[in-house]
Amino acid sequence: MPVPKRKVSKSRRDKRAANWGIKPAIVAVCSTCQAAVLPHQVCKECGHYKGVKVIRTKSDRMYDRTQVRQAREAQVKGEQPEKSQVAN
Repeated sequence: MPVPKRKVSKSRRDKRAANWGIKPAIVAVCSTCQAAVLPHQVCKECGHYKGVKVIRTKSDRMYDRTQVRQAREAQVKGEQPEKSQVAN
């Protein structure tokens, strides 16, 4: 097994790691909501990727929940729910 012939100095050793430095994160802009996102990632704010809605966000689910609750409350009160209040 090979063995080093001489001690590697601290400066020579540390030169190898000189180019490992931290690089700034590359940030893109969502084409739909203009939020900062990582490149090639789905926007967590609006759920779009390349202009296409691919995931439901927390705000989407919250909106759907309120629509369903309002429709239930209207049925309990005996009113006819409006078409905009009925969730799909």
